[in-house]
Amino acid sequence: MSSRRSYLIRRVFHGFMALFIIATLLFFLFRLGLPDPTAALITEGLNPEERERIRASFGLDRPIWEQYFIYLVNIVQGDFGYSFHYRAPVADIIWERLGNTMILMLPAIVLAYAVGAPLGAWLSWRRGSRADTSGIFVGLMFRSAPMFWTGMIAILIFGIGLGWLPTSGMRTLPYEATGFFDKIFTLDFLHHLILPALVVALYYLGSPLLIMRNTMLEVYGEDFIEMARAKGLPERRILYAHAARNALLPVVTQLAVTIGLAAGGQVVVEVVFSWPGLGREILNSVRTSDFPLAQASFLVMAAFVISLNLLVDILYTMLDPRVSFK
Repeated sequence: MSSRRSYLIRRVFHGFMALFIIATLLFFLFRLGLPDPTAALITEGLNPEERERIRASFGLDRPIWEQYFIYLVNIVQGDFGYSFHYRAPVADIIWERLGNTMILMLPAIVLAYAVGAPLGAWLSWRRGSRADTSGIFVGLMFRSAPMFWTGMIAILIFGIGLGWLPTSGMRTLPYEATGFFDKIFTLDFLHHLILPALVVALYYLGSPLLIMRNTMLEVYGEDFIEMARAKGLPERRILYAHAARNALLPVVTQLAVTIGLAAGGQVVVEVVFSWPGLGREILNSVRTSDFPLAQASFLVMAAFVISLNLLVDILYTMLDPRVSFK
């Protein structure tokens, strides 16, 4: 077996072990933290027998070890249980909310990295200048500013003050969508997407900008850059064709991690803009003691992060020959 294949098998195994540990922690934490998870289903006036019947219908009258075993088996089969709050399969709720989250987060993250990485490369070229100082200040300011504050300022200016953009939801109510594409490929949806996507993009802009700038400054000291200058190549070509290509690996790593975290949504943005995504659903599920939905949401988010970290490891072995398979 080649060292590359052995390395990838180990990484996949470690990913599954991490997911197993997270699933176990979620199972016990939610059951310890929510002593009566069926409270949302039990109304006043029910006698003790009826209350126990409701608990038994969800399997909560069984020993904890038996519940844990059934929980693991169901996860392997893709069955996340039944939501106490919505009275519907958890998987259906999660995939719908996850789709809503990703159609908000992916365009915003792509915009942030498409602007941030080239801008960081350009700032490294102008290092020490007023433009460099201003770019770093702007990137750090948006990265450090609380996202709810940025969102509220955006709503105040563009929604309430100028009246250019809607400030809540995915569509103007009432509306009917027969499918996923009917829901998103409309001008009304794009109109609602602009403001929250812009707030998310501004928040994430600082990461690729600063990572690219700092990595480029390190690359400038490499021998191949001096060789390119000795050949008389234009500085702009050296910047983008040689230095930037070798500085992209940390940016690619950060991009994959950011997309993985985006699976859980930005709770603050989704709450501020009333966006029906997974992040807001996690908050609502904890608030309503709906632990099947809460633990499945966290587990899906963890699976995204672990999967994209694994993807980064695989890309590193392909893009950087210096990576050791140990």
